[in-house]
Amino acid sequence: MDNYRFIISGGGTGGHIYPAISIADELKRRHPNAEFLFVGAKDRMEMEKVPQAGYKIEGLWITGIQRKLTLKNLMFPFKLISSLIKASKIVTKFKPHAVVGTGGFASGPLLKVASGRGIPCVLQEQNSFAGITNKLLKDKVAKICVAYDGMERFFPEDKIVKTGNPVRADLITINEDKNEALQFFGLETGRKTLLVLGGSLGSKRINNLIAENLGFFRSLGLQVLWQCGKGYIETYKHLNSDTVKVHAFFNDMAKTYAAADFIISRSGAGAVSELCLVGKPTIFIPSPVVAEDHQTKNAQALVAEDAAIMIKEGNLDEDFKARFQSVFESKELQQDLAKNIKALALPNATKDICDEIEKLLN
Repeated sequence: MDNYRFIISGGGTGGHIYPAISIADELKRRHPNAEFLFVGAKDRMEMEKVPQAGYKIEGLWITGIQRKLTLKNLMFPFKLISSLIKASKIVTKFKPHAVVGTGGFASGPLLKVASGRGIPCVLQEQNSFAGITNKLLKDKVAKICVAYDGMERFFPEDKIVKTGNPVRADLITINEDKNEALQFFGLETGRKTLLVLGGSLGSKRINNLIAENLGFFRSLGLQVLWQCGKGYIETYKHLNSDTVKVHAFFNDMAKTYAAADFIISRSGAGAVSELCLVGKPTIFIPSPVVAEDHQTKNAQALVAEDAAIMIKEGNLDEDFKARFQSVFESKELQQDLAKNIKALALPNATKDICDEIEKLLN
């Protein structure tokens, strides 16, 4: 049978959406006649990104609970009931053979309804600290695909499969020529290059840090490839020069990574999984304003394996220069960080997750 029907639900952030699309793409490659439906949260970025990737999406009226008493919180019970009713209608009409949740609030009502009807459900948890929706669903699903060890703290051990996180197909074999990549960005081929990644929206704190330290990087003979985010490009584009290239975002990540000798990055789950594949000395600066501080926990999981350096935002002023310089000046530390982060890469994640989904198909 090849005309399976799959519902995939996840969203709110790119970290939930892109894995969902990767899983759909791989299932579609295996089952060209399969039907797909995505379910997301109304007004969130998945409502735009999923159709761009060529899939249909339905939106639920759902948001998370705020930490303080707000009107949104008072609305939450109504939104939850509304979402459960709509999820029930979606499942009744679409009749999926399997449902996949990649995190985010919309996946809660949908997987609750589907699992209650005996439809096989798979969760994909990207972070080292499980998200609230996935923790609530853990007893209702058949399998939970994770990216880190030690996840039995959150989930039943017999359901866990360590697969890693789906990453862009073009990164699995990065065979871009480094000199060509440097020329592509207008950088010198003989110089060491620092790549700065602040996440898709950019990071105000990281951008400030880089702007303040351009003289320091110049004194080390470094050139800088800097993704500042589309909200910040007007603020920083005047800093463009022969040795500093400021971009809102990068379209060709394989080339971008190929150009780099050192990387400064946020530690969202998707970024961490990509950087393990890339295998270059990395300093993580976790965002402190994400749910359950999961970026810090993701970075700590790598620091524990001597696979990366982590500097908290609050410590940047006093620690950054010394810690960056210690990496820059030690060939041995660079080699150890590169080797250890590469050892954590799980390049077959998408394939392995789809294998788990296929095992559940009747």
